[in-house]
Amino acid sequence: MTTGDPDYRDSGLEFPADFLLGSATASYQIEGAVHEDGRGPSIWDTFSHTPGKVWNGDTGDVACDHYHRWESDLDLMAELGLEAYRFSIAWPRIQPTGRGPANEAGLAFYERLVDGLIARGIRPIATLYHWDLPQALEDEGGWTNRATAEAFAEYARLVGERLGDRVAVWTTLNEPWCSAYLGYGSGAHAPGLLDGAKALAAVHHLNLAHGLAVRALREVVTNDPGFSITLNLHVIRPSGETGHEAARRIDGLANRVFLGPIFGDGYPEDVIADTAGVTDWSFVKPGDTDLIAQPIDVLGVNYYSTVTVRMWDGVSPRVNADGHKDMGGTPWPGSEHVEFLEQPGPYTAMGWNIDPSGLEDLLVALHGAYPDVPLMITENGAAFDDVVTEGPDGPEVRDLDRIDYLRRHFTAAHRAISRGVDLRGYQVWSLLDNFEWGYGYSKRFGIVRVDYDTLERLPKASARWFAELIRSRRIPA
Repeated sequence: MTTGDPDYRDSGLEFPADFLLGSATASYQIEGAVHEDGRGPSIWDTFSHTPGKVWNGDTGDVACDHYHRWESDLDLMAELGLEAYRFSIAWPRIQPTGRGPANEAGLAFYERLVDGLIARGIRPIATLYHWDLPQALEDEGGWTNRATAEAFAEYARLVGERLGDRVAVWTTLNEPWCSAYLGYGSGAHAPGLLDGAKALAAVHHLNLAHGLAVRALREVVTNDPGFSITLNLHVIRPSGETGHEAARRIDGLANRVFLGPIFGDGYPEDVIADTAGVTDWSFVKPGDTDLIAQPIDVLGVNYYSTVTVRMWDGVSPRVNADGHKDMGGTPWPGSEHVEFLEQPGPYTAMGWNIDPSGLEDLLVALHGAYPDVPLMITENGAAFDDVVTEGPDGPEVRDLDRIDYLRRHFTAAHRAISRGVDLRGYQVWSLLDNFEWGYGYSKRFGIVRVDYDTLERLPKASARWFAELIRSRRIPA
């Protein structure tokens, strides 16, 4: 274990010159303009307009209006010195129904965005899917339908043909765990279903979509990009005598059911056994695991918090502090008898515990398991209840809690590097306050504040702190 401040508040740590520092967003969370230029409806349009699904009845109809303000947003990125920008492409802008020829206006928007990034010296990291599935495909079964994976590959090909000479890194999927389990199992995310068998079918078809998309992209790109997937791998702490069994089960559903197929080991036998009462896994066809296991150049890692688990005794009230909204279902099919214990604080505004040691542990464990696969932190950040005050130069947000959070997690990343982890970069979540899915606009993750009435952008103190880190390559005190 690397020595240093036990609270991860080390000083003076420097990152290599080629360590890629940037920020991240997602299309439905920031773009708005949901009815413009031929964009079709997505599952999040439907979900957010369904009463009771999103806090305050909020929707992404306008969001941050990035679709119209992209140029000034890119200027802001350049002002902060971002070296990379991880954005997602809205599938319904490219194919309004998820199939058929590309919508020229949609492709043109992302072409302008990519060209604008390159002109400002910012590397484009393009995520093909950050949860906004075309509603027409959901009407046919969505990710429970194998045909959706095949359609995704064609969508990837269309985007790759247009932008495949300029994008630096292609990320197929963002957090397929959320798409599958929160979308089809727990009901917390679009499309809001409560069916464990469908959630597991979605897991497989998302994995398949990843493999098919990488293969399609490799056939059409003409530069030398990296190919990637981003996973929200869970850091699981066992508790008590039954903790290790609980951790094994949750690790299988959360982590190994993605890592195994992606890296050529197939689906874990224990996960198939654990879920035998939910599904027979007949949706996995011969040859699928070979299709999924396409070589990737970097594994994206999203990290926010940890979980602590044990088996439920079946008598006492079941504790379910897994960090996700309770909408009546479970994101843990076949393991509903696992308890998620309350974590020790402090907490972010999401109620998530702050534990930078979890990030270090995760990065070191991944490097140990897959030593030849470079890693990148593709999301890390925190929501806090920001307050706008009047400073000497006008309105300001002194988000010292967020600065402390980032400082401690950058320290964790640095410690992982010092332990031999091949970590290539760190994309802070998020550039802008935005539509936080089921929580609407009630949670602010941005290093830039967005006034949702005027849509004015105001860089917070954390943005200036991050700009100094980028400039100096050193974690500021």
